Amino acid sequence: MSDAALAPATEPNPPAVILQLLDKLGVTYRACSEESTLAAAQRLQAVLLEDPVGALLVLFPQDQLLDLNRLTELTGRQLTALRPERLQRMLAKHALGVLPGLPPLTSSPCLYDERLLQVPSLFVESGQPGVLLEIPSEAFKGLLSKASAARFGEPLSTIRPNLDRPDDDRAEITQAVQAFTARRIQQRLEETIEIPPLQETAQRIIKLRVDPDATVDDITGVVETDPALAAQVVSWAASPYYAAPGKIRSVEDAIVRVLGFDLVINLALGLALGKTLSLPKDQPQQATPYWQQAIYSAAVIEGLTRAMPRAQRPEAGLTYLAGLLHNFGYLVLAHVFPPHFSLICRHLEVNPHVSHSYVEQHLLGISREQIGAWLMRYWDMPEELTSALRFQHDPSYAGPHAVYPNLVNLAVGLLRNQGIGAGPQREIPQHLFDDLGLSRDKAEEAVNKVLAAEVALRELASQFHPPH
Repeated sequence: MSDAALAPATEPNPPAVILQLLDKLGVTYRACSEESTLAAAQRLQAVLLEDPVGALLVLFPQDQLLDLNRLTELTGRQLTALRPERLQRMLAKHALGVLPGLPPLTSSPCLYDERLLQVPSLFVESGQPGVLLEIPSEAFKGLLSKASAARFGEPLSTIRPNLDRPDDDRAEITQAVQAFTARRIQQRLEETIEIPPLQETAQRIIKLRVDPDATVDDITGVVETDPALAAQVVSWAASPYYAAPGKIRSVEDAIVRVLGFDLVINLALGLALGKTLSLPKDQPQQATPYWQQAIYSAAVIEGLTRAMPRAQRPEAGLTYLAGLLHNFGYLVLAHVFPPHFSLICRHLEVNPHVSHSYVEQHLLGISREQIGAWLMRYWDMPEELTSALRFQHDPSYAGPHAVYPNLVNLAVGLLRNQGIGAGPQREIPQHLFDDLGLSRDKAEEAVNKVLAAEVALRELASQFHPPH
């Protein structure tokens, strides 16, 4: 048996229905707690897919990405992830919290990647979150007697998301665009991908951002010329989240009495950029709504920034804006690659065990972070913001303006571990807290404050939805 997962002080208890099934089948197993140190090759990933023909249970190791195109070639079926409500109903029938990777539990046919059994033992979801079953591969093989074997996973080791080579971004974006237009494109990149120009309001706000002499009157004047933006700023200030005393009567009132110049200028910029690219109609099932996650991230970063030692604190408005726009590349991908965005969504649904970077790199050759940061640069946004978007998935990034991507990485990781956002939960390295001068307790406190204001924040997020 592997000693990677050591039993904790309290013995982990798999669900009774699973224990009865394993005992009935005479399968050798050991219950253990989930550990981040477990080898991905030994972690079994189970996913239920469906099409009009019916459901299919697919099993593969977590060091692979499930490639739906390859699955279509193998099966002749257009399979997608089982709808969350159907999965929940199925799990509730057995009083389970997560899908166990045990074929005899479902009546569905099963397909597994033939490389699954190349390890001495497998760690399988038991149905109880956080509790795994270690089953020798020889014993697990017995559970696959009615299953079909094939080779459909893409090893993650062959996919290299570009997390830290920004000098390659331009070439990689161009290459991705060329691959999907199926013709050699000679024009400059910005002509090729037809990014919409910035709205006039956004251009005026950017000018104010860099003007050291800008006043409350200046920003009030810009906001008031855009009635929709003015209404949003006023209702933002009136939100229960800010608990302002008395009625908010005007944009100036909202700025002076509640929000402050810095927050309003960055908030207005975020709202204006949000209207430049509309939300895609398609999105992965079970994804946290785009603007909801953006607002949560911005609010957590606002709290983290305040908790940092004064001498280390970056510009609060800019960190807030970085949180608001950290996932902006998602909107850009949907805009630039519309026919392929649905394919990305379907792959994200069936690969919850990997970061979106792997899916995007595998399908497009670039990630949302690369294209989002490129667009920020193209629009002449602050360099701090470009760095925040580009390096947000590198917790060890120590280059120029490192505090901004470091804060985004921490905020997104903390929220992900609370079930908000997308992708696998992850261990946050201690050095990230140390680099930002934060203790884990202070950081958790910032997240808990945001979660406590969930209703008010959702209301704020609903204001961001631009019309399709």
